[in-house]
Amino acid sequence: MAEPEIVRIGTRGSPLALYQARLIASELERASEGALKGEIVTFTTKGDQLTTERLINSGGKGLFTREIDRAVDEGEAHIGVHSLKDVPSLLPDGQSIVAYPERVDPRDGFVTVNGVKRLQDLPQGAVLGTASLRREAQALALRPDLKVIPFRGSVGTRMDKLKDGQADATFLAMAGLTRLDMDKAASPVPIEDMLPAAGQGIIAVAARPDHLSPAMTEAMDAIDHSATRAMATAERAFLAELDGSCRTAMAAQMRLRDGGWHLRGEVLSPDGQQRWTSEATALLSTSLDKLAELGQQVGQAIRKAAGGDLPVFED
Repeated sequence: MAEPEIVRIGTRGSPLALYQARLIASELERASEGALKGEIVTFTTKGDQLTTERLINSGGKGLFTREIDRAVDEGEAHIGVHSLKDVPSLLPDGQSIVAYPERVDPRDGFVTVNGVKRLQDLPQGAVLGTASLRREAQALALRPDLKVIPFRGSVGTRMDKLKDGQADATFLAMAGLTRLDMDKAASPVPIEDMLPAAGQGIIAVAARPDHLSPAMTEAMDAIDHSATRAMATAERAFLAELDGSCRTAMAAQMRLRDGGWHLRGEVLSPDGQQRWTSEATALLSTSLDKLAELGQQVGQAIRKAAGGDLPVFED
């Protein structure tokens, strides 16, 4: 039997990133019936080096992907595996997202170490730790009395900060907690309370298609999940329409409802006291191009409602 073809998989070195890279390696090996074998190559990104400050103070989106993007461009890695919510709306020239495995729970998880299950039940003036502008604004919309402090780092690092008493509560993505078998540590937040980040719960496999062998391309097609690609397409189009960055609190979620697609997007002021929301629906048979237009339309409606200029967080 011939030796399997090696697929070099670029990823960050955090436990969650490694889990996702190993998952993709396993899926590629399964889809190719052993003709491919994943080899994981880890990178430290600029985003990994930030432990306290906000992304907006250091360049915003792309901080968790640039080093891996470079490795893909230069052939050091065949593919890059990312959490989709970390991927900028515009990919490097020549790169595309070649596979979206099936999405898992997109909701946020509310985490404390004192048994409180809901943000609404925290004591007056409690401290919330988060580096997400979206989560900060959404939390303040529900509880304007909270004190919010920056919380960065891996899932484990943020859990340790909670245990050390640096904050009373934080939010973590249920998808990441589920993948790390830590989902029981959090209480899922209803989407009606906190609309998730666009792409949350989705793994993105990025590559230069012209650098992939026929066997790699075939395996990528096999692990791509059509419904997840549809969700990602609409949600990312929404972000692109609003020039989605780390300076504006925005969220988007497309899901199956009443036998069709339902997309909801929102933008909030930094203090959470202003919120602009728009929704749209589409048939399940709607093409990806039309779903992208749907995302753009929701973004345009929000920009119009907000008066043209979206509120931004200052450095």
